[in-house]
Amino acid sequence: MLQLFRIQRLWRTHALKDTYDVVIIGAGVHGLATAYYLAKHGITNVAVVDRWYVGSGASGRNTAIIRSNYRTPEGVAFYDESVKIYEHLGEELNYNLLFSQQGHMTLAHTDAAINGLRVRAENNVLLGVNSRVIWPDEIARLVPAMDMSANARYPILAALYHPPGGIIRHDAVVWGYAAAADRMGVHIHPLTEVQGIGRSNGQVISVKTTRGEIKTGAVVNATAGWCSTIAKMVGVDLPVVTHPLQALVTEPLKPFLDKVIVSATLHVYVSQTDRGELVIGEEINPYSSYSNRSTLPFLEHAAEHTLALFPCLKQVRVLRQWAGLCDMTPDYSPIMGEVEGVKGFILDVGWGTYGFKAGPISGKMIAELIVTGKTPDLIRPFRLSRFREDALVGEKAAAAVSH
Repeated sequence: MLQLFRIQRLWRTHALKDTYDVVIIGAGVHGLATAYYLAKHGITNVAVVDRWYVGSGASGRNTAIIRSNYRTPEGVAFYDESVKIYEHLGEELNYNLLFSQQGHMTLAHTDAAINGLRVRAENNVLLGVNSRVIWPDEIARLVPAMDMSANARYPILAALYHPPGGIIRHDAVVWGYAAAADRMGVHIHPLTEVQGIGRSNGQVISVKTTRGEIKTGAVVNATAGWCSTIAKMVGVDLPVVTHPLQALVTEPLKPFLDKVIVSATLHVYVSQTDRGELVIGEEINPYSSYSNRSTLPFLEHAAEHTLALFPCLKQVRVLRQWAGLCDMTPDYSPIMGEVEGVKGFILDVGWGTYGFKAGPISGKMIAELIVTGKTPDLIRPFRLSRFREDALVGEKAAAAVSH
C-alpha cells in the first residue's frame, strides 16, 4: 500500500515586513545564531536576509572543524566558549548535529615548530583548555595509518593534541539554528539581496533590498567574504581582504582516521566524516578574489601533501572539490561589535578560515550587545578600533592553516 508522507519545512516563508527591530545580513551560522539568541532574549521581530539560499556562503563551504587550542588569551577564551556551546547545542536545538569530538592534532616537522606548539600548549593549559604536546610513539598509537617513519619526506617530530576538538555537520548546524529561530518567530528571507543601507544623523534607519525597503534601527553584517561590500554601504572601510579557500572530498572509505590532522608546514588538514569520506583542505589561495571556482593546482598540492602524511591513500579517488570565500584581517582575528560613527551598524566579520567554529558564541555575544547596548567583555578585544589603537590580537600562529 502506497503511503503518503507529509514533508514539513524547517522554516516558513514570510512576506517581507516594512519594519523589523533588527535586520541581519547573512543567513549562515553567524547570522542565524544571532537571530536565535535574540529570540531567546525576547526580540523576535527580526529578519535574516540573504542574497541566495540559507547556508549558501561560508557556512556551506567549510570543513566543519571545531577546536579552541588557539594562542592568545583572548582567542583561547573566546573559542573555548564556542566549543562548550557546541557540546550541548544539538540537545538545545532538538536537532542532530553529528558532532564528533574525536580530537585535533597539529603536527610539528621541525624543532622550531615544536617550540611553537609548546607555547600554545602552555597557554591552553593556563586558560583551562585541554591541550598537550605528544611525541611520535603516542602519535603512532593514535593515528596508526600515518607515516611515522624516519624516512618520511617530512618526518613527524611531535604534535599538539587537543582532545575536545572534532568535526560537526555544518549543514545541520545551519538548519538547526534556522528551524529554532523560525519556531520563535524570526523571519528568514533567502533570495533577498541587500542593495543599500539608509542612514540619518549617523544612525542606521533602513535596509534596501531587491524585495523592498525595510525600516530598522539595527543592522548586523554577518556576510563573511562579502563583508567589505556591505560595510561600504555605510561608508566604512574594513581592513579585510577576501581570499578563496579550497577543499576536496574523496570517495567513502572504511573508518580508519578518528582524529583531525593538521600540518602547518605542508599547509594541509585531513579528517574523515561519519560517511567515510576524507575531507582535505589547504591554506587560502595566495591571491585576492571573489571566485568560488576550484582549481587544478590546489588539487595537485592537496594530493601531494596528503600523501606525504598518508601514502596508503595513493589509490583513493577524489569525488569533488569546492571553494569558499574568507574575510582575512591583518592579525587573523575577527572584527566584532559596533562601529564608531554609525549607530546601529554591528559587525560580525573578519573570520577568515576559522569562522564556523565560532558561530554559537559569536551569535550569543552579538545578541547580548544588541539587547543590553553594551559590548560583552569576551568580544571587546575584537573591536574594529583595535587597528587604530595598536591593540592587535595576533592569531596567525594558530589560525593560518590550523582550521
